[in-house]
Amino acid sequence: MTEVFAVRPAPDVGTVLIGAHFVDAYRVTVAADDLDAADAARSMLAQPPAWTRGLMALRNALVTPFGLKIDAGPGDRRERIGLFPIESATRNRVVLGFDDKHLDFRVVVDVVGAGVVREVTATTLVRLHNLLGRAYLTAILPFHKLIVRSMLSKVGT
Repeated sequence: MTEVFAVRPAPDVGTVLIGAHFVDAYRVTVAADDLDAADAARSMLAQPPAWTRGLMALRNALVTPFGLKIDAGPGDRRERIGLFPIESATRNRVVLGFDDKHLDFRVVVDVVGAGVVREVTATTLVRLHNLLGRAYLTAILPFHKLIVRSMLSKVGT
């Protein structure tokens, strides 16, 4: 399995979601000479492991009574990678995410490097709106870390 490391977020990533209360970043180094950010995000998110799909189903069942989104919604016509709408995309960075009443979140996938070596960084940003957002973030953080590491390890394999 490819080793994934916790890293400091890129200095400019805070502009993606101004006022974020939570930011973390993980990085993997892969041998891939023509990998762009959207391809890296697709590798991470297109086919999540069965155990993460199970956790997402549980999450959706638990949050639906609170009126929280279980996806971006049928009216959202933006292109998606996995479940997440694309906010913006360049060759080296793709920003995914959406806003909800309890929190706003973004997943930023950056790809840098030259030759056959690429560093792929997944950064998560969360801006909380209320107590429900704080409770939600607290409940999911242990799972979030496992999921991000697992999905990032799939890039370049």
